[in-house]
Amino acid sequence: MPAPGSGVPSGGPLPVGAESDERTRDRVRGAVLEHGPVSAAQLGSLLGFTPAAVRRHLDQLEKSGVIEVKLVRGSGKGAGRPARRYVLSSHGQSDLGNDYLQIARTALAQLVELKGDQAIQEFAEQRFARMEQRYQPLLAEAGEDVVRRAEILSRALSADGYVSSANELPAAGALQAVQLCQGHCPVLELAAEFPQFCEAETEVFSRLLGVDVRRLSTLASGSHVCTTHIPTGRLPQEAESARTASFAPTDLQKGSN
Repeated sequence: MPAPGSGVPSGGPLPVGAESDERTRDRVRGAVLEHGPVSAAQLGSLLGFTPAAVRRHLDQLEKSGVIEVKLVRGSGKGAGRPARRYVLSSHGQSDLGNDYLQIARTALAQLVELKGDQAIQEFAEQRFARMEQRYQPLLAEAGEDVVRRAEILSRALSADGYVSSANELPAAGALQAVQLCQGHCPVLELAAEFPQFCEAETEVFSRLLGVDVRRLSTLASGSHVCTTHIPTGRLPQEAESARTASFAPTDLQKGSN
C-alpha cells in the first residue's frame, strides 16, 4: 500500500509520465526487433532520441530481460573492442502476443502422447500449407524471377508479423543469392520444442520460391533472427529438373558405351 502523499497510485491508469515512458520503451523494443542487431546510436538516429534518452530505455529493457546485448567484432583489421549491439531476447520474443502459448504447448504434448512425433509433423505441415496457399497467388505475379519472388515473400511475411527483410548478397554467377531474415516468430517457443515447425516452414519457402533454400539460423535455436539462404543464380526447380533429365543417358546410350 503506497504511503499517503507518495504520488504512487494504488490502482487505475499510470501517471502521464510513466505511460509516456511505457509507450517510448515499446517503440524502442519495436525498433530493436525490426533492425537488430542495432547499436544505441543507430536507434537514437532512427527514433529521433538523444543518446542519453535511448540508453535509459535500453537499460530498462535489458534489466527486464526483453532485450540483450550481442558483442560484434568489426570486419576491418586490428584488434578493436567488440561493438555492443542490441537484439530482442527469447523472453522479449515470447512476450509478443503468445497469450495462448501454454495451452498450445500442452495440446501438442498430448498429441505426441496419443499419436507420436509424426502427428506434430503433420500438424506443422498443415499449418504452413495454409500460408503457402495464401502466398502462392502473390508470388505467381513474379513469374520465375526468384529475387522478385523473395521480395514478395518477405513483404507477405512482414504483413503476418514476422518482421522480414530480403537482401541480395554481393556475388556473381551461380553464387548469387538473397538472404531472407525474419526478426520475429509467432510460434517461437513451440518451434524450440518441436523443430518440425521450422522444417515445414523451410519446405514451404522452397516450394514458393522454386529453388532449394537453406536455413542458416533460427530464432528457435537461439539466434537473434531466422536466416534463409535463397540461391538466385540457379534455374528454378522445375527447369533444373528438366535440364538434368535432358543430360541423363538413355538406355540406348548406355548400351552403346
